[in-house]
Amino acid sequence: MYKCAVILAAGQGKRIKSDLPKVLHKVCGKEMVNHVIDTMRKADIEDVNVVIGKGAELVKSNTESRNVSFAVQTEQLGTGHAVKCAIDFLKGKSGIVGVFAGDAPLIKAETIENLFNEHEKSGNKATLLSSLVEDPTGYGRIVRNGEEVVKIVEHKDCNEEELKINEMNAAIYCFDIEALLASLDKLSNNNNQGEYYLTDVIGILKEQGEKVGAIIIDYEETIGVNSRVQLAEAEEILRNRINLMHMENGVTLIDPKSTYIGADVEILNDTIIYPNNNIEGNTKIGKGVIIYPNSRISNSIIGNEVEIQSSVILDSTIGEKTTVGPFAYIRPESIIGAKARIGDFVEIKKSTIGDNTKVSHLTYIGDAEVGENCNFGCGTVVVNYDGKKKNKTEIGNNSFIGCNTNLVSPVKIYDNTYIAAGSTITDDVHEGELAIARARQRNIPGWVEKKGHNKK
Repeated sequence: MYKCAVILAAGQGKRIKSDLPKVLHKVCGKEMVNHVIDTMRKADIEDVNVVIGKGAELVKSNTESRNVSFAVQTEQLGTGHAVKCAIDFLKGKSGIVGVFAGDAPLIKAETIENLFNEHEKSGNKATLLSSLVEDPTGYGRIVRNGEEVVKIVEHKDCNEEELKINEMNAAIYCFDIEALLASLDKLSNNNNQGEYYLTDVIGILKEQGEKVGAIIIDYEETIGVNSRVQLAEAEEILRNRINLMHMENGVTLIDPKSTYIGADVEILNDTIIYPNNNIEGNTKIGKGVIIYPNSRISNSIIGNEVEIQSSVILDSTIGEKTTVGPFAYIRPESIIGAKARIGDFVEIKKSTIGDNTKVSHLTYIGDAEVGENCNFGCGTVVVNYDGKKKNKTEIGNNSFIGCNTNLVSPVKIYDNTYIAAGSTITDDVHEGELAIARARQRNIPGWVEKKGHNKK
């Protein structure tokens, strides 16, 4: 049976007090609406329509890479009106549509699968998710007759008996598409708020004698984010989930409470992660990696048995058995080979470093291709910028770069070369050559006394 989803993402969110649309606030490094979209995909729901409104272009630009379609809600006239805005997406289709909130990022893929499967198996026209809570104040109540849902009653409309019900509406639904479309035509905004409520669709279906079901799920999956406090709560819940998953997969987290791992990060077993590390984006970490405290790794590939100490690695690749840090900065588009050494206070920018090459300390390498088995002395600088454009440096295999050397790009250092310490290199150095490029030392007798700098 055909399955699709509509995600409601048109609200600005007054309580979150932000110029950014609410659904674009991040939980564990990913926008809330993208959490929901990605969860749809994991549940095999491929056809997804996002209803956008406030900050529509921003929401669109942050979600369109996920191959979704869009509907626009120009006025905020309630959840029913938001779904009505997606009518063009639903027209002519038969099957099941799920309706989800773009600010509820904690829903699980298995829950979505169960919702669609139960809806289809039970022959319902609508199936909704609910949760049992100790204090349901403010929530709509699920009124049942046995297993079947009779109605949803908003808190303010509950009678004395209905107020005692602790099953609350999670505002997540499955509908038969044709039944939903017919019901949307009958929605009214004849209420104090002048809004169209999606919950009224349940009442319309029941009046027609249609079957409506509900599945009770864990309350944390239903949590919507309307404030910075709730954003922090969602962050904590999801972070705990993520960390637990990695530990169950064979990753050691020395202190999970101070370890921040993004939702899309992949880590293989026998990796050890110490406290105060932030691993984010589409990072992939191999087996047996050790990440000591205070590092940030984003959108990078870390090979097996790498060791990282107190460093920043962005959009780069680190080969197996390489050591990084402490206090190294590997900038985007860098590729570090296997068994290499990137030491303390080393900065690598858009460069390739070959296998077994050692860049041990206090060095800057930018826009360079460096071969295998090279050694960089302390204080080396690749001078890649001439004031107008970035230039490239090439360094061959088995080259030795002495301390305090400047390589002024563009320049090529061939295989098996030596650069004397303190040299400023502006011309190519060919294979087998030693390059010395520094002024001859000259000592001037009596200069200190002559200039009046004698401190005696």
